[in-house]
Amino acid sequence: MRNSWSGGVFFDISRSRAAMPDAGRATASKEPDVSDVVVTVADVLAAQARLRRYLPPTPMHHAERFGVMLKLENLQRTGSYKVRGALNALLAARERGDQRPVIAASAGNHAQGLAWAAYRLGVQAITVMPHGAPENKIAGVAHWGATVRQHGDSYDEAFAFARELADQNDYRFLSAFDDPDVIAGQGTVGIEIAPHAPDVVIVPIGGGGLASGVALALKSQGVRVVGAQVEGVDSMVRALQGDTRAINPVASLADGVRVKVPGFLTRRLCASLLDDVVIVREAELRETVVRLALEENIIAEGAGALALAAGRRVAGKRKCAVVSGGNIDAAVLARLLSEVRPRPPRKPRRRTQELQPVEPTTAAPSTAPIALDAPEARQPVTEEEYTW
Repeated sequence: MRNSWSGGVFFDISRSRAAMPDAGRATASKEPDVSDVVVTVADVLAAQARLRRYLPPTPMHHAERFGVMLKLENLQRTGSYKVRGALNALLAARERGDQRPVIAASAGNHAQGLAWAAYRLGVQAITVMPHGAPENKIAGVAHWGATVRQHGDSYDEAFAFARELADQNDYRFLSAFDDPDVIAGQGTVGIEIAPHAPDVVIVPIGGGGLASGVALALKSQGVRVVGAQVEGVDSMVRALQGDTRAINPVASLADGVRVKVPGFLTRRLCASLLDDVVIVREAELRETVVRLALEENIIAEGAGALALAAGRRVAGKRKCAVVSGGNIDAAVLARLLSEVRPRPPRKPRRRTQELQPVEPTTAAPSTAPIALDAPEARQPVTEEEYTW
């Protein structure tokens, strides 16, 4: 991994490989050992086979004014890529015969993804969300029938409470990012991007589940994978530099990536697979959310626009940014649209070579009959596959 120039600061993240602690959620002095936990491309492919019955691929969009392809996970079920990891984890658990209720901590998107997946599979789900979580995300969780508990003022406080409830009641605790099944599920985003042949893919980083999964899926294809974090909400960058202490994330529009301590399993994967990590300023993030809405008609939450905001600092001819979610409060979006005045977009380049006029040709009409192909027989769709 190379040195990275990001927002005016050099980050030497290559030295993190020498002493990489592993997974769970603990202080630096009590980090669990997950050196025997392995996540591979085969796990991502297995996740794709499980998920294709339930989740159709999300579209790609060429944002001409940004010069970037966008993977629109804001159009995913529940409005975020998080449903991929949650659903894959529940399906994999069912294959193993694990029928326990599932509990998770989340700032919103993982909770919604878990609630939807649990509803689809008939599994009992409990979500712990911090106070101050967006109201639309809380309502989305309740809509799918999951139990909602609010505790603490940050993700990490909700995490600790969820782990306590799991230990007391023998629930299965499902991490939002530091779980092999979750990482493999998020990696299916990369599998869907691969046919479009990008040379670099930019992904937002909170706990590192999406970045780890996408990098697993794409690195063997020769694609560079670059992570993006917000200034002051950069726990992964610090951890990759060797500083494993918990941080106090600043207030940010990107509430979905405000993590004090990144995953230990994801940290190991990011250290070995990511090419760079770019730091984005809050003002750039706010402007990108507004530009997406006004110029591309795409609604993205703060964390969802993070990868695109980092795109201007990433070199590449065929860049792709993952729009990871679109669950933004209407009041927040309205305030941004009224307060932020984005710079005008760059004007398109003129072609260096003028197009030659094409001479009209007159061809005799053909008298041969036109053969019409018989319409293909449509395959029946099962109720389980596409009944939402």
